Order: sequence, then C-alpha cells, then structure tokens
Amino acid sequence: MNTLIKLSNIHKYYQTGKIKNQVLTDFSYTFERGCFSILAGPSGSGKSTLLNILATLDKPDSGTYLFEDQEVHFEKDKSLTELRKKNFGFVFQSFNLIPVLTALENVELPLTLFSYSRKEQAEKARYMLELVGLKDKLKQKPGELSGGEQQRVAIARAIVTQPKVIFADEPTANLDKRNAENIIRLMRDLNTQTGMSFIIASHDPKVISEGKEVVSFI
Repeated sequence: MNTLIKLSNIHKYYQTGKIKNQVLTDFSYTFERGCFSILAGPSGSGKSTLLNILATLDKPDSGTYLFEDQEVHFEKDKSLTELRKKNFGFVFQSFNLIPVLTALENVELPLTLFSYSRKEQAEKARYMLELVGLKDKLKQKPGELSGGEQQRVAIARAIVTQPKVIFADEPTANLDKRNAENIIRLMRDLNTQTGMSFIIASHDPKVISEGKEVVSFI
C-alpha cells in the first residue's frame, strides 16, 4: 500500500466567546508515501491547523484519521506519544534549538528516547549534520550559527530517527530569501534521497513552487 495518511470528513472549529469559528469543514485528503506536499495559504486559512492535526498535536472535532491504514485515536495520549516517537519528525518556524547545547548535542536529543548507546547517538547525529552540510559546525552552539544553519540543525534533528514523515510549519519564515531557497531545496533533496515524506505548511511562493503536490487553502 502506498497510502501513508488518509483523512476523511475532518471538521475543526474554535470557540471565541459565543462565536464558533469553523476552520476545517468536511476535509478529506490522502497523502502517499514519499510525498512532498505543501499546505498553501495565507495566515488564518487553516493550513497550520491541518498540519497540527496531521502531526497529532491538535485533534479534530469529528472525522477519521488513518495512519498506515490504522485509525488514530486522539483520546489515547500514550498511543499518540508512541505514534509521534516512532513515525514523526518536526521542523518549526523558530528552530526550537536548545541554546546551551552544541549542534551535535541538539541533534542527538531525539535519540535519547531510544536504546542507542552514546557512541551510536553521536555517530547518527554526526552523519545527519554532514548530510545537511554542517560537518564543520558540530561543536557550535545555536547562537554561533546563522539562521539558515540553525534551521539545518533543526532539520537534522527531525530526520535523525529516520521517521516516516516530517511535518514542517513555515520552515522558511524567519530566513532571508537565499537561505529560504537553500532550506527548501535541502528538504526536497532529502525527500528524494531518503524517501521520507514531507508535509509543509507555508505561504512562501518559493516553497509552494517546490511541492510535488499542493493543497490550497484560500
């Protein structure tokens, strides 16, 4: 089966006082393995809400979510934690690196949830940093890196456990044009090289143009 994620009839609303704001209405979509999918639209359009539901960081009010043909039960926190740990990687707009740790130590962090030795953690983290073009920055802390380099560290951290899908929320928003282009090109290359699926929420035209498929929120 090539289907990775299947959403059926997803509804999501937020209550503001007496006002009910419907964000997603009867949304259905299928994401295939190896996808490089862009959720495109302006701020407030619902793309980040959908990304958070896909990443199980938020739950729909109704509808069905299948991951590898198994239904995701949002009320079971323990099973959601295991799902994220084994299958998901995350890239955030603000990098979310730990300032007091080196690039290598930041990338090692997700591996501490698994039964790797310290040597194995370091080897895997080093390899991922080399893969994203930072083999000379292993001992640098985030404050000593440029914005583009920090996002590369964040990407290395997201892929170090070899997840099945990477979720990225506006990954180029805090970068200048050149670094933004480099980051989206890097993510596209990693998608091709590793076969990992990427689902990215963005309003950046350059990011949108790189998508194998675009889900538009207008």
